[in-house]
Amino acid sequence: MLKIKALLTLCTSILLLISLNSFAADVVKIKMVTNQGDILLELYPDKAPKTVENFVKYADSHFYRKTIFHRVIKGFMIQGGGFTNASDRKRPAFEPIQNEADTGLKNDRGTIAMARTSNPHSATAQFFINLKDNDFLNHTRKSMNGWGYCAFGKVTSGMDVVDKIAQVKTQEVAMQQNIPIDPIYIEDVIVLK
Repeated sequence: MLKIKALLTLCTSILLLISLNSFAADVVKIKMVTNQGDILLELYPDKAPKTVENFVKYADSHFYRKTIFHRVIKGFMIQGGGFTNASDRKRPAFEPIQNEADTGLKNDRGTIAMARTSNPHSATAQFFINLKDNDFLNHTRKSMNGWGYCAFGKVTSGMDVVDKIAQVKTQEVAMQQNIPIDPIYIEDVIVLK
């Protein structure tokens, strides 16, 4: 009888571990609320676990609340997640994360990816949504020029909102280009449980 109980306990533990691993690999649903409408996204922790965890950490801490899309380039991408207004310095961010652009996700139209500096492993809070297939942003090799930009999810609803944002008039402010004349606010980024 004890052997049967031990076997049942072991089976239950194995099933629980399988269930937890399946849950970890599930997509993460995100609602990005903007003053132009809502954008729904799904993120892929099975492909880019550190990047998804990083983005969720910022969302859960309400870091993105009342930030702006500070860089809009028609036919390329819209970028946000770091500034509260066009002339402001960046919000203080968490530590940079390791670039996971080598996981196979591409910078195709409607994907969300991490913005970074020339250092491939410098992404923190800023992200962008691709307006077209931007193959030149994809990973090609593990070198300074080849790392690429880590796509980690895609828009599932609200691409019309993204396209609407992409059409706004922009200006140069304090040596920064492509800043919308009328601010495009991210009211909040919500992880849907």
